[in-house]
Amino acid sequence: MGAGPDPVRGAAPQPHRRRSGFRLRDWRMGTKLATVLVIPSLAFLVLAGIQTRGLVGQTTTLSAFAEQVGIGRQISTAVDRLQHERDRTAGELAALRRAGTGADRDAAVAALRPLQEATDRAVAELRDAAAPLADADAAWRVSYSEALEAYDQVVNIRAAVAPAVLSSDTVLSNYHRSVAALLNLLAEPTPGSGRQELTEAVLRYVQISRVKELSSRIRAELYAAARAGRYEADDQVTLSDLRAQQLTALGAFRVAATADQIRRYDRTSVDPAFVAAIRMEERTLPGGDAKPALLDATQWWAASEQRQDLFRQLESDIVADAVRQADDASARQLRDTLLVAGAIATVLLSAVLISLLVGRSVARGMRQLRGQALRIAQVDLPLTLQRLRTVDRPIGTIDVPPAVVDSQDEIGELAEAFVAVHRSAVDVAVEQAMMRRNVNAMFVNLARRSQVLVERQLELLDDLEREESDPDQLENLFKLDHLAARMRRNDESLLVLAGTESTRRWNRPVGLGAVLLAASAEIEQYQRVRHENRTDLHVVGHAVGDLVHLFAELLENATAFSRPDTAVRVVVEPDGRGALVQIVDEGLGMSPPALAEANAVLAEPPAADVSASERMGLFVVSHLSARHGVRVRLSAGREGLVARVRIPVELLAEAPAPETDRPAPGRLVRGPEPQMLTGPVAASGALAAATAELPVAGWRPAPGRPAALPVSPLTGRPLGDGTDPGAATPPPAAAPVPAPRPRPGRAEDVLTPDAGAAGGGWFSRQGPASSTLGVTPAPAATPVTGGTNERGLPVRVPMAQLTSAAPADRQVVRHEPDPEAVGGMLSRLYSGVRRAEAEETTEMYLPRDEGGRRQ
Repeated sequence: MGAGPDPVRGAAPQPHRRRSGFRLRDWRMGTKLATVLVIPSLAFLVLAGIQTRGLVGQTTTLSAFAEQVGIGRQISTAVDRLQHERDRTAGELAALRRAGTGADRDAAVAALRPLQEATDRAVAELRDAAAPLADADAAWRVSYSEALEAYDQVVNIRAAVAPAVLSSDTVLSNYHRSVAALLNLLAEPTPGSGRQELTEAVLRYVQISRVKELSSRIRAELYAAARAGRYEADDQVTLSDLRAQQLTALGAFRVAATADQIRRYDRTSVDPAFVAAIRMEERTLPGGDAKPALLDATQWWAASEQRQDLFRQLESDIVADAVRQADDASARQLRDTLLVAGAIATVLLSAVLISLLVGRSVARGMRQLRGQALRIAQVDLPLTLQRLRTVDRPIGTIDVPPAVVDSQDEIGELAEAFVAVHRSAVDVAVEQAMMRRNVNAMFVNLARRSQVLVERQLELLDDLEREESDPDQLENLFKLDHLAARMRRNDESLLVLAGTESTRRWNRPVGLGAVLLAASAEIEQYQRVRHENRTDLHVVGHAVGDLVHLFAELLENATAFSRPDTAVRVVVEPDGRGALVQIVDEGLGMSPPALAEANAVLAEPPAADVSASERMGLFVVSHLSARHGVRVRLSAGREGLVARVRIPVELLAEAPAPETDRPAPGRLVRGPEPQMLTGPVAASGALAAATAELPVAGWRPAPGRPAALPVSPLTGRPLGDGTDPGAATPPPAAAPVPAPRPRPGRAEDVLTPDAGAAGGGWFSRQGPASSTLGVTPAPAATPVTGGTNERGLPVRVPMAQLTSAAPADRQVVRHEPDPEAVGGMLSRLYSGVRRAEAEETTEMYLPRDEGGRRQ
């Protein structure tokens, strides 16, 4: 069996280009809209982030500056306590070196202990206040570490004060270094560039602290001289240097200080306690030839302490001003940063929100338009086309849904354009459907006319065969008879192509073997078919005609594409509750791609088009199998192909009740006592035994050996012999009477053996009559032939496989068809044939390989 590819269905679809994320034109609309919205937003966000980062950096710097300036209060307190302890330690060391008794040392230790404890408490408070600044800038952390190390040296040197084992310069230098480290830490806060007012605020309290420190050191020098009772050699030089530094620091303070701070200093400098300390200090200045005076230690300590308290109060006020100014600057910077960040966030959110609203509107319109376009392309338009293909009545107006996008922009206009295209496509489809139905109607009329002519031709051939006695002419008539039967099947194939159901009906179950035998009678090389029926199954009457047509197409293809000297086996086996029919040939076979394509066509019947005419047989088998739920599949055999036909249980029925009193058809060989088969099993076995050794087309008997004619199971006579078995044997002397020639068998003769008597055979123009519904025997395993003629061709045995014979003297009576019945039948065919297109040929296209051989 061979079949060619469908030019339309077999065409390779255009490969779909894969979407690439690197090609801008392949991006989804949502991606493009998101890109258009995101990229400007990201650019704005980057620029705003840079601006915000600068503001946040300034805010962080000012916040750290405010914290460092705020610790200035603790630092100034620690410096004040350390200065007090240093100045008193200087006087106690001078007193111990003058008269260092044990009582004096105990008194010195007792006098210094409260001062040392106050210093420790101040430094502890400084440590607690500086703990949050552990992650401050590196310069501040370094200065803080140096201040703590210097103070640790002071703590360690305290033990050397009472024994007075170290010089005063050695002990006091540790105090000087610790105070200098604390003053450096006090001057460490930096507000950053562009903050000159904050820098000056730090400079002001640093300068007043230096003025206070120099005043404290002058007090220590004079107190030590008063306790020692004399000045050392370099004391006046030291005092002069300290007074010069104090005047310099006081000048720097006046330059950096505000007018209010200068007024406060002036008020402090005219305070009676401050003035008293100044006057006592002036007495120690050298003048002319007079030596500097020694002050009373107690009076000097009391007066200088009051002056230091005034300096401490002024220092605290100036530090508080700096702290307040730093906090205000930090708060303003933080507020500005928050306002800018909030404005940036607000602008960004507003832009994103507006962009999302616009983008969502565009994307929603595009999604709706895409959904409508896909629904039109994949659902609405295919359903409309399918409806136009299947509905055989006039189609009214087909409504086209309006556009889902009602906007007035370009998307709305595009949606209206899609609706217009849909409406135009539906109008064209309706016009094509009407044109196709008109063409199909003409096509069905022509096919029906051809069927009528073929039927008339078959009737004429019947008359000629009965009257012809010349063997050669009779053989030619047999060939014409078979060609006419094939032409009738070709017309029925054209009706299937047009979508019209067959007019051949059967209202009683028919044996499956008889159906297969009738299909064999429809093909040209029927002699090569071998039947192996292993079942006793019957087919429902309404499917008999289509199954005969289906099996005839498969057998025709199997015999056409296999060697003439091979047989085609038809094997019938039970398949569960259904039946499996296998048609096995030894032909050329098909290539795997062609086989897969043919099975695809069988699984899903294609629409009628030009390609169907090139593979008429495959098209007919596909549509007939789909009509009745029969599964047909082709597979490769050892040699050739195997066509497996699975008949569902819905097409099988119980065997009908036998009728033994019906007359035999006129085309059967007559005898005085016909043998009736009581069941399909007996008939099938008899036919199988009778046709087991029948010749095959192209086969000739061996030389010297006559071709024996098998005995017919219906007549009891050799197949091909037309003599009456009940007639008396003519005397030897009588002239030989020529025996009637066998007549060709047709499918109607197999399925309706009494059609001739009833006058309403299955294939007749009148249609089946109720009297033709009889019991059908199972087909023989091999077709019945009457040997071969001198040309090596098999001789057909007419009606050899029927179940009964009629009396010889019964005359065939033909009835004219009923016009109303014929008109109703043609009307039904005409209404159905408009569902397909007319085709030109029933030949099945077989592709060729590179060598020119059929696949």
